[in-house]
Amino acid sequence: MTFALIEYVDCIRLPATYRQAPLTAVLTPLEMFSFFKKKPQEPAPAPEAPVAPVSAEVAAPVPAPTEAPAAEVQAEIVAAVTPVEQKQSWMARLKVGLSKTSSNLTTLFVGAKIDDDLYEELESALLVSDAGVDATQFLLDALKRKVKTEKLTEAEQVKTALRSLLLEMLTPLQKPLVLGQHQPMVMMITGVNGAGKTTTIGKLAKHLQAHNQSVLLAAGDTFRAAAREQLTVWGQRNNVTVIAQESGDPAAVAFDAVHSAQARGTNVVMVDTAGRLPTQLHLMEELKKIKRVITKGMASAPHEILLIIDGNTGQNALTQVKAFDDALGLTGLVVTKLDGTAKGGVLAAIARARPIPVYFIGVGEQIEDLQPFNAQEFVEALLG
Repeated sequence: MTFALIEYVDCIRLPATYRQAPLTAVLTPLEMFSFFKKKPQEPAPAPEAPVAPVSAEVAAPVPAPTEAPAAEVQAEIVAAVTPVEQKQSWMARLKVGLSKTSSNLTTLFVGAKIDDDLYEELESALLVSDAGVDATQFLLDALKRKVKTEKLTEAEQVKTALRSLLLEMLTPLQKPLVLGQHQPMVMMITGVNGAGKTTTIGKLAKHLQAHNQSVLLAAGDTFRAAAREQLTVWGQRNNVTVIAQESGDPAAVAFDAVHSAQARGTNVVMVDTAGRLPTQLHLMEELKKIKRVITKGMASAPHEILLIIDGNTGQNALTQVKAFDDALGLTGLVVTKLDGTAKGGVLAAIARARPIPVYFIGVGEQIEDLQPFNAQEFVEALLG
């Protein structure tokens, strides 16, 4: 075939330069084979070049977004803990919270003489602090007897005597909240509007968890807007399950919560209820119904019926205690918002009229600002 091709080229009489070209063309197929051999080698580096950068680009962005948010969250958590570490001790915070009530009482004994004027000023100070007429008269009579019997001559001695009398009056209110006697222990939380029930429930849940108690919350406040959402947020913060319904009977919510706790093996159930005034008789009847339904779910429940009291309400708090106790049979009190109030003497009024145990007192918004009531600490904060 090679010779035929050469003859065909000669027959068209191409110039000599062109006649040599076919010979070259005939000989170059060997080179063409080498050309085709090189071509597969050229694409080989081509895929390698793009692959390397692509893998590098994909690897680089992936860790960057995942690590950055984690660092931000950690920083927020640390920032939230820092103020707690720098807070004053509980006793110092209690003294600051009761400073207004304390100042009215302690200033009376500075350079004072033991006479009728001192007793009158002390009587006024106790009444202003909302200790109540009954408790005030009781303390004054006991103090006068003590001064006469022990022959006290200094104002500081009278102050010490008043401290001991007040401690003796408040000590019956000091009683710990006993855990582990029932499985689950059902707590019913009640109070008027704005007393701080939902917030207190969240703080109590944290305290119970600190004592290795699992907690379940029942969102029984179906009246106030966003009450269910507020309790859910507290549950999420404390890693606590919340039983709630979109709308319905609060008694049904409480019933479901008790059965759910029994099935889960939960230690404590806290049932939130809607705020109501003692004068709203139909709402007080609803509380009685919730209590009856809880008893149907568990015969011995509710084991604790707590009333949340706003410390700023003074003598109104005593009225609330009497009304709720008559309706439900209260087992304990939680006194909140004592920080900055001048009405801290209301505990003396409660001790005289209706000595129901005070489980906790609160002097602030933080979880650590709610602590078990200690009569000795309370009196020391009041009278120094």
